[in-house]
Amino acid sequence: MAQPSTTSSTLPATDQSNRSSQNSVAEQDLIRKLEGAGYTQVRDIKSTAEGISVKATKDGTEVYLVADSSGKFRER
Repeated sequence: MAQPSTTSSTLPATDQSNRSSQNSVAEQDLIRKLEGAGYTQVRDIKSTAEGISVKATKDGTEVYLVADSSGKFRER
């Protein structure tokens, strides 16, 4: 009986870890794309109903952006 308990507690942790690394890769891709477009100090990356919300700096001004699921972004 101890083995099923250990197995079931191990699987969700692994699944959660995989999701975190996938999000991290997606966030890194978004940061690279924004930096390529001239944004710096990309931070406060959050998932919202609109898409991925971020704060960044462009030309010395703080801006708020939203990226959709296809990776397109726009300033708010």
